[in-house]
Amino acid sequence: MRILFAGGGTAGHINPALAVAGYIKERHPDAEISYIGTADKLEAKLVPEKGYDFHTIEVSGFRRKITPGNIVYNIEAVKKAFSASAESKRLLKQINPDIVVGTGGYVSGPVLKQAQKLGIKTAIHEQNAFPGITTKMLARGADVVMLAMPEAERYLKLDKKPVITGNPIRSELLKITREEARTRLGFDNRPFILSFGGSLGARHINEAVTELIKWHNGTGKFYHIHGTGKSGYNAMKDALSDIKLSGEISVREYIDDMDVCMAAADLVICRAGAITLGELQACGKPSVLIPSPYVAENHQFHNAMTLKRVGAAEIIEEKDLTGELLISTVSGLIENKPKLEKMSAAARKSAITDANERIYQSLMRLYTKS
Repeated sequence: MRILFAGGGTAGHINPALAVAGYIKERHPDAEISYIGTADKLEAKLVPEKGYDFHTIEVSGFRRKITPGNIVYNIEAVKKAFSASAESKRLLKQINPDIVVGTGGYVSGPVLKQAQKLGIKTAIHEQNAFPGITTKMLARGADVVMLAMPEAERYLKLDKKPVITGNPIRSELLKITREEARTRLGFDNRPFILSFGGSLGARHINEAVTELIKWHNGTGKFYHIHGTGKSGYNAMKDALSDIKLSGEISVREYIDDMDVCMAAADLVICRAGAITLGELQACGKPSVLIPSPYVAENHQFHNAMTLKRVGAAEIIEEKDLTGELLISTVSGLIENKPKLEKMSAAARKSAITDANERIYQSLMRLYTKS
């Protein structure tokens, strides 16, 4: 069995592919797993680390805003699109996969399109509530379309029903209880706030959380761990230099025990990436979501709304985000235990915790037909 994955640019496109690839290899050790990505994005590091055959094509997305610089950029992008199609076709003939799985990002576009032209079975997995351009373009021609969130179907033109799979989540998140996690962190029963903006950081979130920390610092009411991200650590430390942080508060550049912190948390403040939301649901965590406005099609806002609608989250758009608003929102939740319990139940009820198995079964059904 030969399965080729294509997708990249961000961890949200790469990690689902790697999770499913690993799941397949556990069940079929002789399966041949390959991956096509770009040489200068995150997949070039993550995929080879897992030991899979990694191939690259050169392709770029298009910039929509019309400026002289963007016009030049888009002309080059058109040239790359033609060469990427030719290179994708060559690689497909070389690898000769039984199935090609696209997990999003512009790199998956030419690979899936050429696979469809060559008559190779294709599958698409869309992580977000609002599908990306590649999914919209190629979904109709795919043999199976898998959606993490059912809301995405309304934006697609499909000839057959999609399979609702959820997003693959890290298995370690399901292996530790809240009590075990709090013991490992040395916490008693006081409420615990977990906040982060991503591995690179998010300046506006860091600024608002700085005000939140100053608000409850020294009260002893809450535990709080905040991940600043690489770019925000020094700036946030400077912003907090005028106070002495109490022992219940920890400001870190990176949260390397996220599974423990997530399990222990009573409230999570974060962005609304698809994989993060899947983890919040699986762990049953109430959240204050601050969608990134800098992503394609504003898809994080659509993601966040899926949790808001079921009563599992509150949303603050970044354009409205202030320290005062964050304090007001958090204070209205963290000391309201019945509301937190209700939000937690709503999150857990909406969770899909067997996404790997659902995706695997869809691919195996496709494989038996190939």
